[in-house]
Amino acid sequence: MSENIDWANLSFGYMKTDYNVRCYYRNGAWGEIELSSEESINMHMAATCLHYGQEAFEGLKAFRCKDGKIRIFRMEANAERLQSTCRGILMPELPTEKFCEMIKKVVKMNERFIPPYESGASLYIRPLLIGTGAQVGVRPANEYLFVVFVTPVGPYFKGGFSANPYVVIREFDRSAPLGTGVYKVGGNYAASLLANKKAHDLGYSCEFYLDAKEKKYIDEAGAANFFGIKNNTYITPESTSILPSITNRSLMQLAEDMGMKVERRQIPIEELETMEEAGACGTAAVISPIARIDDLEMNKSYVISKDGKPGPISKMLYDKLRGIQYGDEPDTHNWVTVLD
Repeated sequence: MSENIDWANLSFGYMKTDYNVRCYYRNGAWGEIELSSEESINMHMAATCLHYGQEAFEGLKAFRCKDGKIRIFRMEANAERLQSTCRGILMPELPTEKFCEMIKKVVKMNERFIPPYESGASLYIRPLLIGTGAQVGVRPANEYLFVVFVTPVGPYFKGGFSANPYVVIREFDRSAPLGTGVYKVGGNYAASLLANKKAHDLGYSCEFYLDAKEKKYIDEAGAANFFGIKNNTYITPESTSILPSITNRSLMQLAEDMGMKVERRQIPIEELETMEEAGACGTAAVISPIARIDDLEMNKSYVISKDGKPGPISKMLYDKLRGIQYGDEPDTHNWVTVLD
């Protein structure tokens, strides 16, 4: 354990840890895995990641559990999603085996930074792939760096598992249909900063996006996937501009396990009136329940939670997923990697 860390009051931010792991792609092949204690990256000023956005990242977590073991949640799914992004922006795909080997190594090498069980904190793992080769013309790099660092983090929302207000932002789009929205690239997040600031300035916890083409259908809730619950059905948007959330995928499976129906389809914003529960889901917060969504431009407020508390199904799904991550619930879908 790392001394002098106030585990109960960790922010969702960066803290220096002991090591990161790196792997370079040169001459058409991935090299050996390297261990580094450097926090900086030395790169050419004409690197494609800096000029043409050739970069991708992932986010996953490791947990210290009641039985003393360390569990990592669904790292193979993160490897597959990174490979999908690589195909989308022409970067070399990192093999799943190498991805997982590097994840396990960086977690083990920073084991003293994994927060204790029941602290409410976890070890956040950030894999990053960047084009490091120099180019002035718009074309892919010939060299790349894959680096994985970790940092202990507290809950994404300081209020914990509580319902939050969202606001529809119509004048900005996070991503376009058939664009890069389905890939986890930094440009999507840069495109969300202004809308996110506007939402915060208006007193909301997050912005709420509609589809870029028609502004009729629910797209994403900030940087997270949206889900709604009604008539014993888990409903989440079908779109060509939404990042396929691994958390959302997991929740859909758990909803089916609980005997619910699951629908992936276009959701008109007006359908919010009939939702019994709603939430945003992702690695950082797992589920952030939605209390209400205000559409200021249309002078309309969709109140989801009358008492401002999370709904019972959202709570069940949240508890079940967290239970699997911490080893307190059976891992029937083999999502968890237990470190020796």
